[in-house]
Amino acid sequence: MAHLRVSDLRKRYGDIEVVAGVDLELRAGECFGLLGPNGAGKTTTLRLCLGLIEPDGGDIEVLGLPVPAKAREARCRIGVVPQSDNLDPDFTVEENLLVYGRYFGLAEAAVRARIPALLEFAGLGARSNSRIQTLSGGMKRRLTLARALVNDPDLIFLDEPTTGLDPQARHLIWERLRSLLNQGKTIFLTTHFMDEAERLAHRVAILDRGRIIALGAPRELVARHIEPQVVEVFGDGAERWAAEFGQKLAQRCEKAGETVFCYAHDTAALVQDLEPREELRYVHRHANLEDVFLKLTGRELRD
Repeated sequence: MAHLRVSDLRKRYGDIEVVAGVDLELRAGECFGLLGPNGAGKTTTLRLCLGLIEPDGGDIEVLGLPVPAKAREARCRIGVVPQSDNLDPDFTVEENLLVYGRYFGLAEAAVRARIPALLEFAGLGARSNSRIQTLSGGMKRRLTLARALVNDPDLIFLDEPTTGLDPQARHLIWERLRSLLNQGKTIFLTTHFMDEAERLAHRVAILDRGRIIALGAPRELVARHIEPQVVEVFGDGAERWAAEFGQKLAQRCEKAGETVFCYAHDTAALVQDLEPREELRYVHRHANLEDVFLKLTGRELRD
């Protein structure tokens, strides 16, 4: 069963078509990652799926319900973690969960019964009476995730859930998200972190200028779009080395800032040539989803 179906979805603001014919389908129990540069249309797509804005064209079905026609009913079975934490600073940790439960028409007793498990899930069991201002960024993010589960949703939308968090907090959030997948929840994830998508998502779509330009499992996309090995070369003379030697030894070389990325099926000759060059430093690694993303969307800065 598909928990989300989107067909030929379109949204225009003035002369710009922000979402330009998107087709998506989320299978029950999977984590689906939506990736894209700034301004690609990720958040607009998410808001359309939630029924928060009206589409200019296309069809949306969430948990078997048409959106936006029955968006309210659909949202009763959905959890949402927005980009920015919007916890109420006037309430304690426990009160934030209790008040949020009322938005779904849940009885106070039912919400109170769920609160201990939600706080334990968030690693905040000892902070139920704490004010929001006393929580760290990671604690606030975990509380926002726990709040999204107060109605026991079937489908959870996460809009860049770990932006601004330190590595320890990110790993803890990832662990919690994997536990939700193990419980059979379905997750729709937008993120700028390619390692996050590789760790969590069963399938990903890369969105650019309102259109999906690649769709599949992370490993499938790497195998389909990129050479398997990468050598990153940096230091004084890296660009000159690439022009004289790198381009002859690799299938493809790309420059970004002070680094030259050399892509090849066999990097033995590249590494052998670089090893004695003390003025250059290099990193030899396997290709990943970030390489695919940059190849398909470009390396120029998007604002």
